[in-house]
Amino acid sequence: MTAQAVPQDLRALVDGSSARTMSDATVDTLLRLLTTAAQRVVPTASGAGLSVMGPGSRMISVAATDGEVEALDALQYELDEGPCLTATRDRVVVRIDDVTTERRWPAWCPAAAQLDLGCSLSAPLVVGDTVLGAVKVYAHTAGSFDEDDEATLRVFAAQAAVLVAHGQAYARAADLGQQLGAMLRQRDDVNRACGVVMERQGVSSETAYTYLMSLSERDGRTVHETAAQLVRRAGRARR
Repeated sequence: MTAQAVPQDLRALVDGSSARTMSDATVDTLLRLLTTAAQRVVPTASGAGLSVMGPGSRMISVAATDGEVEALDALQYELDEGPCLTATRDRVVVRIDDVTTERRWPAWCPAAAQLDLGCSLSAPLVVGDTVLGAVKVYAHTAGSFDEDDEATLRVFAAQAAVLVAHGQAYARAADLGQQLGAMLRQRDDVNRACGVVMERQGVSSETAYTYLMSLSERDGRTVHETAAQLVRRAGRARR
């Protein structure tokens, strides 16, 4: 397979997807598709996986074709060494022809050989100046990958990186939306609580808010917790 032979379904997904059109379900589906597509574009691969930079710049697995891939990736994270991590950190395609003779990762390679790994190929996911992670393929038989496979996975990774970036943008937008929703709910609770205090005691909004603050300090709670409790009590009293 040549470097230009990127799956058309992946091209269509990249062209048709954006952070605005995604959902949790479609992001999960797309990540799974990336791993199966990676295995398909490199026919000699027995499995594929996708790793991205997580909190604290630690790598995490977001999709894999099977449990063996997950185990091999977990070893890299645990040992803090391996071809996938190097591909991400150095932004280069990394090929291991035979894990039993490879010396670049002295802890990971022997452990990987025990898991029946023969060879591996990893390519970084890069968008602009940002590295997002890496896509990798594994094979049980040593020498399964060649220079054409390197070129193919490099092109595939460039396409896949766009899709991963869209998924991450969606996740950030969804998280921001949840935070904003929580902030608005808290604000509404405080406003309603101030209204209750103003109605009961005939005071201004500033005085009502000061009263809520004094209650929260007395009870060792946040202003929002105090306001929510006051609103609940007021609601029960009206029934």
